[in-house]
Amino acid sequence: MGGPAAGAPAADSPGLGAAARALADAVAGLLGRDATGSGAGAAPGRAAAGVLADVVSAVAGAARSRGSSKAGGDRTAPVEGETTGPRSRWTPGGLLTDLLDAAAPALPIRDRQRLQQAHPGATEQEIAEALTARAARLTGAIGAATGGLAAAQWFAPPSLVAMPLELGAQTVLVAAVEVVLVGELHELYRRPAPGDARERAVAYLTSWSTQRAVGSTGSGSLFSRLGSAGAQALRRRVTRRLAGSASSLAPLLVGATLAARSNRKATASLAERLLADLRTALPRQRPPGTPD
Repeated sequence: MGGPAAGAPAADSPGLGAAARALADAVAGLLGRDATGSGAGAAPGRAAAGVLADVVSAVAGAARSRGSSKAGGDRTAPVEGETTGPRSRWTPGGLLTDLLDAAAPALPIRDRQRLQQAHPGATEQEIAEALTARAARLTGAIGAATGGLAAAQWFAPPSLVAMPLELGAQTVLVAAVEVVLVGELHELYRRPAPGDARERAVAYLTSWSTQRAVGSTGSGSLFSRLGSAGAQALRRRVTRRLAGSASSLAPLLVGATLAARSNRKATASLAERLLADLRTALPRQRPPGTPD
């Protein structure tokens, strides 16, 4: 997201930090640019299957780190809405939410100038359409890659035990690609989130969770870290996407087709909602003491 802080994912543990860096690097590779967002997407991105394998390893590393911390008694107090007990803070949705939150500041989001350089002579609408089309194509490819793995593993039943990890990798990788789309659409329409890399990351995560532009009614407030309500909203969104990823487990190549179609549709719908907000002028703030 620019600036020195952009290359430093926020994380509460070394294991989660390493996984977050791996996720940010995977997204940059998929998009065909470096971690600063440069490259303008001119270089061909890596194949979704290879990137997915990297994220599977990152999720596994984060899970091992979380498990080790839990076994060692390194446990923080539950946030509002969490249940206590032996399984609290140890859920797929919670782990993926923490990973996405930690990786967000390092995601390769380009500013308006770089977007225009990547699409010379194009209008805002044309650039927005190109960004949306590419993001939808990538999330569809991620779904197809996950479905392809599931198809192969239907012929080896014992390996199906690994599929939840791959579904988690699909979920967090798709979410990260969509957060990049969210950030770049805001930049394109001169509505960048304020603050440093971490604050902008939180704003774009909130925008992704609510499917509303930053500053729009219902988009939530901006904080340097996710507040309790924002964290819960983000976790709910991640959990819903994780549940939706289950279509990848359909037998043969049906899962690949269903997952690709579902991801493309969800990404296009997100962009449509955001663009409706971004193309509408923000309400002008009334100076204090001004009569209605």
